[in-house]
Amino acid sequence: MNSIKLWFRKGEPWVWLNAGAVAISVVMVVGLLLLVAVRGLSHFWPHTIIEATYTEPEGGSYTVIGEISDEEWVAASRVRSAGVDIPEDVRVVQRVLIKTGNRDITGLDFRWLLEENLTDVHTPEQVMVVERREWGNFYGYLQAVKEDGQVVASGEQALPALEQRLERALDLHDEIKEIEQGRIGSINYELEQLRLRERRLELNGELDAAAQQNLKAERAALDDRYQALKSELDQLYQAIARDSMVATAMNGEEKEIPLKLVVQYKQPNNMSFFAKVGDYFHQLWLFLSDEPREANTEGGVFPAIFGTVLMVILMSVIVTPFGVVAAVYLREYAKQGPLTRTIRVAVNNLAGVPSIVYGVFGLGFFVYFLGGSLDALFYPEAAPAPVFGTPGLLWASITLALLTLPVVIVATEEGLTRIPKSLREGSLALGATKFETITKVILPMSSPAMMTGLILAIARAAGEVAPLMLVGVVKLAPTLPLDGNFPYLHLERKFMHLGFHIYDVGFQSPNVEAARPLVYATAALLVVVIVVLNLTAIMIRNRLREKYRSLEN
Repeated sequence: MNSIKLWFRKGEPWVWLNAGAVAISVVMVVGLLLLVAVRGLSHFWPHTIIEATYTEPEGGSYTVIGEISDEEWVAASRVRSAGVDIPEDVRVVQRVLIKTGNRDITGLDFRWLLEENLTDVHTPEQVMVVERREWGNFYGYLQAVKEDGQVVASGEQALPALEQRLERALDLHDEIKEIEQGRIGSINYELEQLRLRERRLELNGELDAAAQQNLKAERAALDDRYQALKSELDQLYQAIARDSMVATAMNGEEKEIPLKLVVQYKQPNNMSFFAKVGDYFHQLWLFLSDEPREANTEGGVFPAIFGTVLMVILMSVIVTPFGVVAAVYLREYAKQGPLTRTIRVAVNNLAGVPSIVYGVFGLGFFVYFLGGSLDALFYPEAAPAPVFGTPGLLWASITLALLTLPVVIVATEEGLTRIPKSLREGSLALGATKFETITKVILPMSSPAMMTGLILAIARAAGEVAPLMLVGVVKLAPTLPLDGNFPYLHLERKFMHLGFHIYDVGFQSPNVEAARPLVYATAALLVVVIVVLNLTAIMIRNRLREKYRSLEN
């Protein structure tokens, strides 16, 4: 009994209790991340395509072609309530979710079927899945390849002809995209800038005959460039519309699919393991580098990755100097008294304010007040269309900088507190001013603490969604905030964000079943982006810590 009391008195049970709680928390976090990663990353693996005969409980049967996405055991009463005839003595039934695609033909691309009613299940090697830019995937059998409406290959010759002509169609699609979004987009941007310059001259009373003539000449030159590109674009559109493929769906209907709408095709049942591995990484790369399609339920997330990283970088550039300056003033210059203590308490309390409150503040103060004032002062020619008086990248970055400012201030001030007083006194004794002491001795040695604050700020800001919905994030941004048009970085533009993309795909998607794996994949990607950003900051912090460790000793 005495030994047990001594054991409790030493506090060892609480040590083991804390260790157990930490271990359980780590296991839960790792388990959650593994679940998200497995459910998301498995989406890109080329799954086996089945062909089976499905017998309706009420009678009748039809052919099913697709891939099994999920399966579950459900109460028979739940199935009966949906109008399916199930014997009364059956309590549970197994259902499988099959992605049959062909939404433009059958109206559904997912369907729940009773597993026991699937018969003659087999995996034919010739069945193919065609990923399209519209209407989702197509599942069926290739019959022929057409050129200008005439069959040029069929039977065994159809697949080689499809591969060759699809490669040509993809090259043409890339050329069209480059012209539309690149060169024509640049011309449209220059035309808009020309219009604004004309309006500015008009407001200033400087739009004389010479200025009008110069503007007219510039506009004519841009129009000539546009007409030349439009002519080239018309030829490309005519060329890409030449080829098509004919395939048979599971209901026996033949469907002609223009190759301009085809992203890729594959025959998963005819692929070796290594071919599937190569296709897996190819699909993963497309997810990271492509743009979203079909209401964000297909395609990639590159604009969201780009917007997230760019916003976090701008937020870091804004919050770091403000946080460091505030911390230096509170620690080194402000008189320590009730007012300073009150300010510290206020700063600590700001860290607990809900993020949506910052979003409302950013919308009212930054967007409407500051942005509207900037438009009135510097962009009157754009009225009534706002430039900075609307949510955009700049206001989103500043709002998140304000949200994470308390974290940087507290971390930096703690780092300043740990600097030995003797270093300050030694620097001053050698003739350095207080400003020189702070900038050349104190701040460099406290830089690891600053990086710690920045790491915490990045970790919080990268995952925030609620304030961004008010100050700049959109479902789909037509252009990136960074491009080749002067001034290259367009702070007034709206942008996409991985966190908001997850919310939009998960809760606003019209096709829930198709969106679910993308929600997991995007969530896993957001975790990876945050980890990479944090690891970069941690590496910088560790190098700074090693550099100034000898001075601390």
